[in-house]
Amino acid sequence: MPSLSSGPEQSAGEPRRPKRASEEQGRVVMQPGRPRPLFFTGKRPKRDRHSRRKVAFFHFRNYEPAFKFFVEQVLDADFIPLPPPTRRTVKIGEELSSDYVCTPFKHIMGDYVEALERGADVLVQVTGFCRLNYYGELAQMILRDRGYADFDMLNFSDVGTGKVRDYVAYCKKVVNPNLSIPHGVKGLYAAWRMVEHIDEFRDLYLARAGFAQEAGSFERVRRSFIARMNAATTLSDIETGFRQSVDELEALPIDKPADPVRVAILGEYYTAQDPSSNLGLEQKLLDMGVELVNYMSISNFNLHYNADATRASITEYSRFDMGPTSSFNIAAAKRAAEEGFDGIVHIKSAGCTPEIDVMPPLQRISRDYHVPVLFLTFDTQTSDAGLDTRLEAFYDMIAMRKVRS
Repeated sequence: MPSLSSGPEQSAGEPRRPKRASEEQGRVVMQPGRPRPLFFTGKRPKRDRHSRRKVAFFHFRNYEPAFKFFVEQVLDADFIPLPPPTRRTVKIGEELSSDYVCTPFKHIMGDYVEALERGADVLVQVTGFCRLNYYGELAQMILRDRGYADFDMLNFSDVGTGKVRDYVAYCKKVVNPNLSIPHGVKGLYAAWRMVEHIDEFRDLYLARAGFAQEAGSFERVRRSFIARMNAATTLSDIETGFRQSVDELEALPIDKPADPVRVAILGEYYTAQDPSSNLGLEQKLLDMGVELVNYMSISNFNLHYNADATRASITEYSRFDMGPTSSFNIAAAKRAAEEGFDGIVHIKSAGCTPEIDVMPPLQRISRDYHVPVLFLTFDTQTSDAGLDTRLEAFYDMIAMRKVRS
C-alpha cells in the first residue's frame, strides 16, 4: 500500500533520511503538485512549560502602556515593546499579505515579524466583527509558512463565548498556567481604567493642542503622560499619573479663539485611531489650528458602547446594522452635525467594505445638516503630499464657510 506521507517510501533496512532544515524549523514544506496544507504540519521546538513568556501586541495608537500593563500585571509575563513603525515595517507586511487584504492587516503583519525578531514567543490578536476575526489564524499560518515556528498566537477570536472565565482559561492555557485569577481580575480592572484615562487625555489634547502658544509644549506633556503610564504598576500609579498629566496639560497657555474651526474624525476602527496608518492626520489638522474630536476609541466603541440605543438613534439613515463600526459612525456623524461641527473627516482603509457601506448615509447627513464630509482612504501607498493637499483644501473650504456664516 502506498504511503500517505509526502516523502518516498523507506524500507526498514535503509538509513533514515536526514531532515531538511525547513522541517527542523517547523516550516510548512510545499511539495510540487500537492495542495497547500490548511494547518501548520511541522514540528515545533519543545518549550519549558514553566518558562516566562515574552508577549507582544501590534502597534495601536497610544494604548501600548495598557497592553504592557495587561501583559505584566495580568498575565505575569514579559512585554516586548516594538520600535516605532518604519517603511521597513510596512514593506514586510506588504510582502506577507495579499494585495487586496485591508491595510491594517499589512501593518499588523509587519509588527508581528519585528516582534518575533526581538524575541517574542507569544503574539496577541484581538477579536472583531469583520475579517479581523479571521486575521489571527491567517497571520499564524503565514508566519509558520515563512519559517517562524517558535511562537504561540493568543488569538481571542478563538474564544467564542464572550465569558470572562473562558478568556481567563484561554490565557492560562497559552501564556501562563500559573495565572492567579484574583490577581488577574484586579489587574484587568486597572488596565481598563488606564485605557479610559488614555482616551480622556487624548480628548483633552485634541481639543487644546491646536492653539498652543509654545510649539512642542503639548507634545512634551503627552510624552510625559505616556511615560507615567508605562511606569505604572498599580491602579494608584495610574490614577496619580493621569491627574498630574491633566493638570500639566490644562496649565499650558493657549491662544484659542471664541469660535474655532471644529472638525470631527470618525471611521474604520484601526485606521481612524492609529497615526502610523493615517499618516499622522490628527497632528496635520492640529497644525492648522483646529479643535478636534476623534469619536473612535476603545472607550467609546468597546467599553461604553450601547449598540441598541445607537441603532435606535439613526433609523432615518440606516434601518439595519451594516457591520463592525457602521452604526457607531453614522451616529457619530449625526451627533457632530447636530453639535455644529464645521466639518467631518471619514477615514477608512482600502478594501474596508463596512465603511464603504457607511458612505451613502454620511452623504445624506451632509445634505440634511449642511456639513461638509471629507472621505479619505488609506493604503500602504498613500502619500503625505496627496493627503496634505486634500486636508489643506478641506480646511480652506470650511474656514471660508465659517467666516461667511
